[in-house]
Order: sequence, then structure tokens, then C-alpha cells
Amino acid sequence: MPVYNSDVADVFNRIADYLDIRGDNPFRIRAYREAAHTLSNLGRELSQMVESGEDLTDLEGIGKDLAEKIETIIKTGTHPKLKELEDEYPPGLPELLKINSLGPKRVKTLYNRLNITNLADLEKAAKRDKISALKGFGEKTQASILKATRERRKYERRYLLNRVEEVVDSLLDYLQNCSSVQRVKAAGSYRRRKETVGDIDLLATASQSAKAGDYFVDYEDVEEIVARGEAKISVQLKNSLQVDLRIVEPESFGAALLYFTGSKPHNVNLRSRAVKMGHKINEYGLYENEQQLAGADEAAIYKELGCDYIEPELREGRGELKAANAGELPELIKTSEIRGDFQSHTTASDGANSLRELAAAARKIGHEYLAITDHSHNLGVAGGLTPDELKRQMDEIDRLNEEFDDFRLLKSNEVDILEDGSLDYEEQILERLDVVPVAVHSSFNLSEKRQTKRIKRALKNPHVDFLVHPTGRKLNYRGPYRIDLEEIMKTALEENCALEINAQPERLDLNDVHARRAKEMGLKLVISTDAHNAGNLDYIKYGVYQARRAWLESDDVLNTLAWEDIKDFFV
Repeated sequence: MPVYNSDVADVFNRIADYLDIRGDNPFRIRAYREAAHTLSNLGRELSQMVESGEDLTDLEGIGKDLAEKIETIIKTGTHPKLKELEDEYPPGLPELLKINSLGPKRVKTLYNRLNITNLADLEKAAKRDKISALKGFGEKTQASILKATRERRKYERRYLLNRVEEVVDSLLDYLQNCSSVQRVKAAGSYRRRKETVGDIDLLATASQSAKAGDYFVDYEDVEEIVARGEAKISVQLKNSLQVDLRIVEPESFGAALLYFTGSKPHNVNLRSRAVKMGHKINEYGLYENEQQLAGADEAAIYKELGCDYIEPELREGRGELKAANAGELPELIKTSEIRGDFQSHTTASDGANSLRELAAAARKIGHEYLAITDHSHNLGVAGGLTPDELKRQMDEIDRLNEEFDDFRLLKSNEVDILEDGSLDYEEQILERLDVVPVAVHSSFNLSEKRQTKRIKRALKNPHVDFLVHPTGRKLNYRGPYRIDLEEIMKTALEENCALEINAQPERLDLNDVHARRAKEMGLKLVISTDAHNAGNLDYIKYGVYQARRAWLESDDVLNTLAWEDIKDFFV
């Protein structure tokens, strides 16, 4: 069974969750969580490192004990320590920690006092007004819990794009090694690069369909064969993801790829256009009467319909067909056009690498500049920098920049917006920074009016350059805080501030709809990785995917330009 980096990280995170609930040593808990973060963002396959005998203790934050645990997980898919904890506590208990109002102590209280062992129990207890009577909870907390459990239902059976990507890559590699498989490609919402994916759609052509099907169901990560027919096979993987493989004829491959990639609205619009032209379109091809006009190639189908080719990320039924018909589709931004990154964190706050290490990693992937944005001192939990610490870091950045002739570290900081809208540093500190991004990291539960006023006040500070992860959401974890985003965008435009598309896969904030609205208003955007280790710098592609779904072109994104060409924006 393939064991991915994210699988190892999941085991470590679950161990940390159980230890947290038990009230174990906080330093041990933190070690597991930091290791999980490092491994999930590594950029290399742990399984290959173990197989080649590499020393895992060379990885940041991985000592001998954790290295041995990683090897065990890679070889067995789990670890005895996790099994021991699962015997001690119910398996659904760690899920309660994903509810904003609940920390480990409260989860333990709910378990001990009300025998709440999972999210369903929690929602039932909140509905029956059993939680408010517990010491340390109250009616307000109970209401918050009930709202959060309902919110969690939206995330059931949805997987983050980066988690699905590693599964798809492995599946495609596997199927391409089958002698009967001629072509294979992923379709569905994954190909449209949606931020979360419900299941995986694969399309293939094969010289021997039965042999290709046998090969597919023999994939070692298959838990169950859900259904098997001559042309379609559905399986469930061990991580519960469902994968559908459709084997189609070569002359229909493009039509099937088009049909199974597009959203329902996009496909409805395509069918309507075909009907108006006296044609019909389905997963087998585009037809006039019984004659196939196109089918083997997607682009040929669009051409027959009188349209330019529509990139998969745009196939959402949001006006793309009209734009394609008029020759007005955007020239979507490409990852290769990104010249720098405006968010990264070092060991000075909650990152895993030093200034020099991050600079080396950024230069290696071709960046011309990298902003160092450790947290400001209000965020003590993330090791925020005091004013003196930030001054020393800026001096160190100046010294390092003297060594570069083709690269620049930018002095910056992810400055906290305090509850009243003021910023976490005094003017004289902000004046020294090359780039001033601001962010909300606290008081998420303010009313829409107060939260909006808070952020607008921050954007009116003359030193502020852009708003970081503007809505505060975390995918599959929490929704956005309550704000009038349209009002915030208007203020950003007035104050010549940009908005960020945060490329962390669990954020992707702004979302595609809001980022497109920002473009329509004339706002500039930045795509930042929010890197907490060197491997995270590769996350830039997820931000670009999001930008493409938002119809963004390179001119819409500041960091497609050289620093010399945009530094005036940040003055």
C-alpha cells in the first residue's frame, strides 16, 4: 500500500491530538505537530527516502525517535503508539478538536461528563441543551458549538486539492505502467483545480479493456471494488476516496474528457449551444445526425462549436462559453510567470528554516525576491517578534542581501490587525519594512460591522500594502469570519492596497469568486505561499490554480513583475 507524506503527518497529528486530550507533555505534543507540518510540506516522498536509506534525522525537527516512527509508518501504514491511544480513547474524539470553541480540556470534559465521543454526539447534546450546564461552557459556547458542527457537515467527504494530487499522481504513474493502457488522464473537479475534491475521475483508452481493469483493481491502495462493468470501474481507496475509471474508445477520448471535466452548468451550456447549431454532444462526441464531427480531441470539439479552447479551470458555467465565442477569454496566469513570493516564515517565529536557508530555496526555484514575514509580537503563540527582534532581523536581512546580485530578501512582517483596527507595531518600525502585509489572527467572532470596520481602518494606514488571507477561512476546518468584503475591497482600491491569494492548500484565500471580483474592481493581487518551511515555497502552484479559476492574467498579479518594477507600489 502506498504511504504518502500526508499519511505520516496524519498519524503524527492524531497522536498529538490524543496526547493533547490526555493532558500529556506539551513539548512532546508540539514535537509531533511540528514534525507533521514539516512532513506534509516536504516536497520529497518519504517512502523513497526510507527505501534509499537516507538519514531522516537530517530533516528539520526530526530526531531519532521520530525518524524511527516515520520508518514504521512507511512500512506498516500506522504506528503502535497510535493504536495504543486509540484503545484508550474513542476514534472520533480527535475530530472534536476541529470545532473552534473546543480545546483539549473541554473535549476531555465532554467525554468524561456526557460521554460525547464524536461530532454526531456533540451536535445531539448541543441540540438537547446538555452542554450549557457544564462548568466552563454556558449558552453562548453551546450555540457556537452547534453552529460549528453544522458547518462541519459541509466538509464531509471533501479532500484538499494537494492531498488528492498526490493520490492522482501515484495512480497515473501506476496505470501508465500497464501494457494495455494507451492514454490515461484525470478529469472531474480535480482537473478544474477546485480547492476541495469529492472523488477522482480517471479516463483511459486501452488495447484490452479487461486487462486494464484487472490491473486497476489490483492497485495496492484499493480497499473495496464498489462496482465493475465493462467500461467503468469504481473503487474505494483505503483513505475512503472513491476513484472511477472509465475506459473509452480513442475516437471518444476528447469528448469524454470534456464531459467528465466540466461542471454541470458548463456542460448544460455546451449542450444548448450544440442544439442551437443542429448538433448533439455527449461523452462520445459531437454529432450532426449520426455523423461524428469531433470526439478524439477537446480543442476540436470547441472549434466545431465556434469557440476558442476553454482551459479546464474556467469550466464552471460563469460566462466562459460566451467569452470563448467572442474571442475574449483571458490569457491565464502561469506558474512560470511568478517572480517572487510575498509571505514566508523563519525559525524566528513559527517557521522551520533560517533566513539563509529560505533564501537558498527561493533562489533554487528561480525566484528573484522573497519577503520574510514572521509574525508580529501580538501573536505570541506563533513566536511573534518583539520590535527589537524585528529590528535585528531587518539588520540581518540587509547583511545577507549584500551577498546577492540576482536576488533580494524583502524586509517584511505579517503584522497583526488588533481588535480596534490599529497595527501591532509603531510607525517607526513599519517605515523600515519593504513590504507591510496585515492580517487578522484573533477576535474572529466580531460582528460583521465591527470586523469590517477593523480591517478598513488597518488598510487606511499609509504603510499597509496588502491584506493577508482576507477572509480568514481554513478549508475543511472553519468558514470565513463575518465581513463585508465588497466594502473592504473598495477601501483597498482607494488606499492602493492589494489583496492576497494565500496558496496554502488549507486556505486558498481569496477564493476564486472573490478574486475574480477583485480583478473586476481593478484591484491588484499577490500570490503568496505563506511558507513555513522551504518545501512550502512550491505551494505557489496552488495559488496560481486559484488565480486561474478567477480568470486572472499576469498583469493582475504583482509578483509576476520584477521588484524594481513594483517597489513603488509598496512605498
